[in-house]
Amino acid sequence: MTDVVRDGYTDGVVDCNPTDNPTLESIAAERYSRRQTLFGGISAIAAASFGGLLLTACGSDNEAPVVNAGTNGTSSSGKLVTLAGTATDKDPLTVSWTQVSGPAVTLTNANTNTATFLAPSVSAATPLVFEFKATDDRNKSTMSQTTVTINPAVLGFNALAKSLDDVVKVPEGYSVSVLYRLGDPLTAAAPAFANDGTDSGFNARGGDHHDGMHYFGLAATGATRDDTSNTRGLLVMNHENITQVYLHPNGPTSTGGVRPEGEALKEMEAHGVAVVEVTRAASGAWSYVQGSALNRRVTPLTPSVFNGPVRGNALLRTRFSPAGTDGRGTINNCANGFTAWGSYLTCEENWAGYFRRATGDNAVRGGATAKAVVALNRYGISEGAGGSYGWASVVPADASSTIYTRWNASATGAAADGTADFRNEPNQFGWVVEIDPYDPTKAPRKRTALGRFGHEGCWPSAFVAGRKPAFYMGDDSRGEYLYKFISAQPWAAADATAADRLAVGDKYLDAGTLHVAKFNADGTGQWVPLVFGTAPLTAANAAYPFADQADVLTNARLAADAVGATKMDRPEWTAINPVTGEMYLTLTNNSAAVRPLTGTDAANPRHYNDPRGATNTAQRGNPNGHIVRLRETGDSSEATSFGWDIYLFGADSADSDANVNISGLDASNDFSSPDGLWFGRPSNASGQVNPLLWIQTDDGALTDRTNNQMLVAIPGKVADGGARTITNVGADGTTRTQATIVGKPASTATLKRFLVGPKGCELTGIDTTPDGRTLFVNIQHPGEEGSIATLQSNWPATQAGGTSTARPRSATIVITKNDGGVVGL
Repeated sequence: MTDVVRDGYTDGVVDCNPTDNPTLESIAAERYSRRQTLFGGISAIAAASFGGLLLTACGSDNEAPVVNAGTNGTSSSGKLVTLAGTATDKDPLTVSWTQVSGPAVTLTNANTNTATFLAPSVSAATPLVFEFKATDDRNKSTMSQTTVTINPAVLGFNALAKSLDDVVKVPEGYSVSVLYRLGDPLTAAAPAFANDGTDSGFNARGGDHHDGMHYFGLAATGATRDDTSNTRGLLVMNHENITQVYLHPNGPTSTGGVRPEGEALKEMEAHGVAVVEVTRAASGAWSYVQGSALNRRVTPLTPSVFNGPVRGNALLRTRFSPAGTDGRGTINNCANGFTAWGSYLTCEENWAGYFRRATGDNAVRGGATAKAVVALNRYGISEGAGGSYGWASVVPADASSTIYTRWNASATGAAADGTADFRNEPNQFGWVVEIDPYDPTKAPRKRTALGRFGHEGCWPSAFVAGRKPAFYMGDDSRGEYLYKFISAQPWAAADATAADRLAVGDKYLDAGTLHVAKFNADGTGQWVPLVFGTAPLTAANAAYPFADQADVLTNARLAADAVGATKMDRPEWTAINPVTGEMYLTLTNNSAAVRPLTGTDAANPRHYNDPRGATNTAQRGNPNGHIVRLRETGDSSEATSFGWDIYLFGADSADSDANVNISGLDASNDFSSPDGLWFGRPSNASGQVNPLLWIQTDDGALTDRTNNQMLVAIPGKVADGGARTITNVGADGTTRTQATIVGKPASTATLKRFLVGPKGCELTGIDTTPDGRTLFVNIQHPGEEGSIATLQSNWPATQAGGTSTARPRSATIVITKNDGGVVGL
């Protein structure tokens, strides 16, 4: 701390004063006893001398204020720092804080004794100097300085213990509130949700199974986009699926195998996407705005259009859209993505299970080797499939309606091109869908250039001017692949603020090259282009003769098979480190039935048993999953080669040996089945220098010890570890070694458990406000293993404390740090 005193009256000449006023020495002696504690390390004589010299100007007896800026201190990036100054004087005072040096910060309440600021992101210890000034009503001022040294970001909380309770738990110093739940009314006319199975009208209500989401900022009023807003925005989120039993009074019903129309309609409308306006009050509390003109549901019934190379192709033609250009809605929307121009990307994942296909349909289509049959089987729509919820069985009141028969993928019509039935309806799903969240009048656009498969997410690379952006996508099924789409157009920064967002999407997402990943044993890899006419993607391919590029994209799995891509242990979310550009991919798990002991490779190296529960039920294969990361050659989104390693291995620390618990997890950070994956936004300290990586689980292997959870990490970089040879063990005791490339082991400083969810839930979906001080998280399907008679969970009704008999509901929660700092730091 340094003190400086200034007198606003400066035209006196002290050496011509003839009076007998006290001398400098006598002033110092007089003040020493009452000011020594305030001046600390500065000698009282020096401090008093400064004040006395300036106080003696031209007969003035006004004393300068006594000011103390406080002692020097330390903090770390993202934390809220409080500056507490004191100032005394016999006259009224005005005070102010200003920054003297160091990285610029924004001071809150700078004209009070106590000011605050968020510690900036730094890579090394960095001093920030602040000055506290007090001025009396006669314009005499004193200033004092203090130095706050900011250290690099750390995980600034105590790791949370495991939990089997029916409540969301977060670390001490944080608060949780419930924001938006299944059934919440989105329009002014929609009635409150009864939550007893009698509710309807889900096209105006919150959907079920909240999943991937993104926060889009809004200006203080109107529908104007504001990417910096921390108090008003649009939460756009997926509603992946339903917990069917809770949507009806006594569970779903059918008569003679025929589902009631009202039940089926409700179930369909509870799927899809929601756009919900949310606001933060002055108190800091968040709420959603019922009746907002921007609130919107996109369901499986919402009109949509196809764009890109497959638009108008014969593979998309149906009774509803003979031209193959139009569709109806979106379904099983899992993870997500976003664009630099302000649109939302939603991804159709396990859509195949909704379709019925009659026994004998193979023969109708030309036999088991017919192209259409090969394609349907590869995507999991086998002959005899009944469809997950039996929607195709509904007999609608309106005989002309096809919203239910569309789920019957059997070839029943006379027209061989599929325009008399819905044999091609499955080809209308499995795409990335772009939505403009700010304009409810715009129909969603299905971007066919990005390929058709079980899309988990679609996360973009950094948008660098003059460089083609890339989008990374996992195909969420065991033994499937990792894909990358490179746009044909280099990024132009002006497009970020274009008024017609979907037109910008046309520019970057309708033309480009889809690639699939091949991982080599030495820690390198290639992106293999999926381009028709390049062998083996030709009409001469014996397994599946491709007709054109539309055929390659529509049947991307078959194309990836043909080029020899690397099968992965259920590839799910992708995330991009905003500082290094490295891409992270969750590989949730695999089973011995899909990948046996002899099926391991460097990128999927483990095969072991994780016994579960009191009976030690065997779970063989890779039940705990892992996270792989890659770095593009030249750090370029346009690269067609990369380096890779395995960043983190899931494991049960209580009973895993060194061949399983390779990352060195302990009770504070062990986890299983990583799923959701997200880096902090680069607009705040959680996404700068050493960004935070949030990891969410969708697990069934470790749930005898804990409910699903969310962890936060400060990861390193590709190749920060080294080569490792693992000894795997089969069910009969046979051993087999597998070489791989692993990252640096985790520690309690770099990986901590942050949240544990309620019973039966999955943690999925995450974003923050731009300042990182509000975290949004989705709790999906709590109590999914229960029944009407025996509820597994009563959350979110239990979040407020006490007991409840309410049915469980998927919901979005808000997490804030009690002191107002960046969440996680």
